[in-house]
Order: sequence, then C-alpha cells, then structure tokens
Amino acid sequence: MPDIKVVALGAGQDVGRSCILVSIGGRNIMLDCGMHMGFNDDRRFPDFTYITQEGPITDYIDCVIISHFHLDHCGALPYMTEMVGYTGPIYMTHPTKAICPILLEDYRKINVERRGDNNFFTSQMIKDCMKKVIAVNLHQSVKVDDDLELKAYYAGHVLGAAMFLIRVGQDSFLYTGDYNMTPDRHLGAAWVDRCRPDLLITESTYATTIRDSKRCRERDFLKKVHETVAKGGKVLIPVFALGRAQELCILLESYWERMDLKIPVYFSQGLTEKANQYYKLFITWTSQKIKKTFVQRNMFDFKHIKPFDRSFIDNPGPMVVFATPGMLHAGQSLQIFKRWAPYPENMVIMPGYCVVGTVGHKILGGAKRLEFGTDPSSKQTIEIKLQVEYMSFSAHADAKGIMQLITWCQPKNCLLVHGEDAKMEFLKARIEKEFEIPCYKPANGVTVTVKTQHNIPVEISNKVVKRCSEENVKRSVSKRSRTISSTLVITDKGMQVMEPDEAIQNLGLNEIKLKFTSAVRVSSSVASSSEFLEKARKKLRPLLPQQTVQLNSEGVLEVGGVTVTAKSDDTLSGGTAKQSQEIIVSWLYQEDDLASLLIKLLRTGV
Repeated sequence: MPDIKVVALGAGQDVGRSCILVSIGGRNIMLDCGMHMGFNDDRRFPDFTYITQEGPITDYIDCVIISHFHLDHCGALPYMTEMVGYTGPIYMTHPTKAICPILLEDYRKINVERRGDNNFFTSQMIKDCMKKVIAVNLHQSVKVDDDLELKAYYAGHVLGAAMFLIRVGQDSFLYTGDYNMTPDRHLGAAWVDRCRPDLLITESTYATTIRDSKRCRERDFLKKVHETVAKGGKVLIPVFALGRAQELCILLESYWERMDLKIPVYFSQGLTEKANQYYKLFITWTSQKIKKTFVQRNMFDFKHIKPFDRSFIDNPGPMVVFATPGMLHAGQSLQIFKRWAPYPENMVIMPGYCVVGTVGHKILGGAKRLEFGTDPSSKQTIEIKLQVEYMSFSAHADAKGIMQLITWCQPKNCLLVHGEDAKMEFLKARIEKEFEIPCYKPANGVTVTVKTQHNIPVEISNKVVKRCSEENVKRSVSKRSRTISSTLVITDKGMQVMEPDEAIQNLGLNEIKLKFTSAVRVSSSVASSSEFLEKARKKLRPLLPQQTVQLNSEGVLEVGGVTVTAKSDDTLSGGTAKQSQEIIVSWLYQEDDLASLLIKLLRTGV
C-alpha cells in the first residue's frame, strides 16, 4: 500500500523554524525553510544534515515551497540555497517573492552589522537565492514534473500568504502554512475547496483558543492606548513590518481621526512607505472593502501616523510607537523597550504570539528583570516596571477556524505542526473524536508514515447506468448506495462494467446460459397443482411489487425471470387434500437473489 512520510526539521511541537519534509509518490518536497527567533546559534536554522551528510542536497529535494514571507517560514532559505547548495526550484506567490528579500536583508543587517555574526548569508546571496524562485498565482496548477503538481489557495494571515495543495499521481496533501479563517480590515479570510486530500498538514498555534469578538478586542485595545497616553505615558506596540502592523495602524488612525487626538503616533521609519507600495502593487490580495475604496482613498496613506526617528525615544510626553520586530527579540522595538521599561506609566502591548526564548515571551510570562549581553563587562540589567498587556490580534486560525478548515477540505488524515505540544494534544483528541480520522503531532526529527488508498478507475457502460437509474426510480433509493449486478471486463485498456450481452459482444464470445433448478416441498392446503400456483401468485404479487408475477398459458408461474412449476399428481388416493406440494423453481444466474427470496417466501406456506 502506498504511503506519505512526513518529518519536521522545525515546527514539530514548536513554533518557529518551520521546515517540513514530505515524501510522496517517490518525490521529496520541503515545505517552508524558516529560522527560529528564540536562538542566535546553529539552532536558529533547520539541521539540513538530516537530509544528507554527503553529496548535493538538490539530489534529495525535488522542490521547496514557501507559504509566506515571515522569517520563521523563509529566514533560512538563502542559507540553504547559497551556503548548503540547493539549486532546485522554489515556489512562492508573487507578493511573497517581492517582500521576502526585504525582510531577509533586515534580518541580515541585525545579525551581521549589529551582532557581528560572521557565519551568515550576504546581501548578494539573498539576491542569488531569489533568482531561483518561481512565482505562482492563486488557483494556478503548476507542474513541477510529469507527476508532481501544486496549486496555491488564499490563506489570509499576511499579504501573499498561501496554502498549497500538492498532488503526485493519486496521492495528495494540503499544507496550510499560517492562515486566518476570519477576514479583518485589510485582508480576506482563507479559502480552500473540497479537495479531500490524503493528508492535511495544518498549523496549530492557537490550538486551544477560541477568540472573543474582534470588535470587543479592538475596543479594549483603543481604550488601553487612550488611557495610557491621557496620563502622560508612552505606548510601545511591537509588530512585524507587514501584516498586523497595517491592521492596527488602520484601527488607530480611524480612532485618532474620530476623537481628534493630537498625541503623536509613530511607525518604524521607511517601513510604512514600503508597505504602501506593496499593498498598491498587490491590491487584489487585500479585503473587499480596501479594493472597493482604493481608487477614492488609499487606506494606507496615514494622516496621524508619522515615521519614527531614534532621537524621539527620550522625547518628553506621551506617544504611541509601532516598532519592529514583533517579538522584541532584536531591532528597534527592543531598543525602545529597554529605555521605556523602567517607568510604570508606560505600556507595551503585545498583539501577537511570541516564541519561547524571545523577550516578548519572557515579559508575558511575568519576568520583572531581564539581563542583556553575554560579556560580563557589558551586561545590562533592566527592571521591568512598565505595564505589559497581551491582546491577540494575531492572524492565525484559532481552534474553531482549524476545525472549520477540516470540515471544508475533508482530509483522510490530519497532522499538526507549528504549535505547543500540550495544546496540540488537546486539539488532536478533538479532531479524532469529531471527524473520526487519524491525527498526528510529531516532534522535530520524528517520522510519521500515513497510509493512503488508491482508487481504481472503472468505466461503466451507458446501458448499465440506464438500468440502475430506472431501478432507483422504481425503488425510490436514488440517494442511497446499493449493490448492483453486472459484468466486470478487464482488458489492456482498463476496467469496464457492462451488461453481460455487451461483454459477450465486445469480447467476441459465445454465450453459454447456466440454468439452476431446485425441487422444493412447501406446505399447502389445496388439492390441485393449478390451484396451488394460482394461490401462490396471489400471495407473491403484494410481497414483490417490483416484479412481474403472472401465470402463463402453459400453467407456469413466472416471477421476473424465475419460473415455478408444480408436480402433476393433483390429489392423493381417495381425493383428499394434500398437506404439502412439491414445486420446481428454475432461474438463470442473474436472478439468483430473486430465486432465493422466492423460495424463502414459498416455504412459509401457501
């Protein structure tokens, strides 16, 4: 029996460093190639030696698919192509291809220019890597080779995010990447058709969460921001450059306009302009509202939100700052946090998930003191006195959304990645109970083998279809499955179900009819055989309404294609009535079921 093998090099019972290897139909496919934001050593990238320790990695990977531009899904791509040596095809959507190199370059600058990391990819490597990328459109079927085919579906989450359906022959799986099942202010909801894959590989970041009303969350967010700045405090909102940043900026911009507030709101310099360019370029990927109003008003041209300069960090008075990155693991958001953390009037609002090991995860866990730096002479200790709030504006599917996707696509098996072990276990049990399908949650490096079943295509002749349709109309069972009787013909061209006479004609055979005869003794109170058959006819007609029940001119009872005759010894000696009657039942093999039923009915007595 064929199977699909899956092993996670990253995101197995973990969030970060998404990299999943799938072997299907003799092909090896890599899904995402991300980095882990919780590590700054070799653990930040997937362990590619798992694939091969000798020889070119391209010989072992048929293609790489990148679901979206977040670094935990694409951050290791230049490392794999330019330093490990992968030269095969890489597939991603057009927006992902446009935005990936910008985020990769920002990531490179943080690691090389600020941290002094020498074993890292260069700007030229990023450019060379992106030359290998093949951009795909939504719902476009792309042939990687004669058997391997992929198709992208809209995933919401961030601009350009896509789910990918991969088929090799009859086997298939759907990889979700990160997705969002509810539309927001600037992106639509994820969508996939009823593709019925053998395996669904889905993220499970919020496996146990069912989010409250989005409107309530937005109101709570605006209230906390307004109250803090009204008291003279500063609000830091760590975000990634594209995605939640635009969502929250649109929300805050409209509130500032409505309330006529003059308190400054800033965004990391340069990123707002870049974001606007990409949203203009890929307007078809945004929500219906933005597409409708884009000609009259660009919702990303903010009146109240200005570019942020580092010199503003120590400015007196209240302000709101959107700064990157979103988990406080590096960059401008971490710099601002260090300066504002000691003051209780300030606030940091974490609007999304934070990976274990990041500063964001530590402060959400209640840390009151943090140490920065490894060199004892330059170690820095920060007291955390500012208010810490977590408000999930994350664009990941919650538990309800994951269940909804499973209902839509109807997979035969499910595999959870990109989540925490305990939460995955809860969701796994729920999926197995509600959908009655196997569900897996492998750790990194653990291989899961999923058995698949192949369908065998069989053609059915028009004559068989017509007969079955007519029988269904008579029986009123058009929506129920039932067994049909016909002939299966197997030739070099394939398999075909046809009527016996069609099979004989097509194969050039002589028909040999097999007729079965059975002598049956049934209880009876009548004296003559003719009277017995007449009484049998009256009994069988209402019991077999779908069959023709009649006595022919020769005195033989015909029930469909089955005949019943009675022995000619009409009476016993003295003319007394017999206690039983011997009958002969005859039929062809096609009427075997009917003959069995008929004998059973007659044995009850006439």
